[in-house]
Amino acid sequence: MILDQIFISNQKKAKEEKSKKVEKTSSESTLRSVVKSISWRVVGTIDTVVISWLITGEVALAISIGTVELVTKMALYFFHERAWNNIKWGKNE
Repeated sequence: MILDQIFISNQKKAKEEKSKKVEKTSSESTLRSVVKSISWRVVGTIDTVVISWLITGEVALAISIGTVELVTKMALYFFHERAWNNIKWGKNE
């Protein structure tokens, strides 16, 4: 009996400590979202330029396509990321 109560008490304490240790998911700063969007777009744009060059055979056209793609997709990613920051689903808060 006493051992059962001690065991149950210890389990409760362990659960409480574990719940205190769980980090709350916080929203990202705007600057972090901007840096993430830029770094991802650099990778994506290099990919687009290479594919465009392979398809068209023209470096100038490939760079033009990559430049347009860089600007538009960076803006889209930024707003997509900020929208998801406002969605509570899947966050441990």
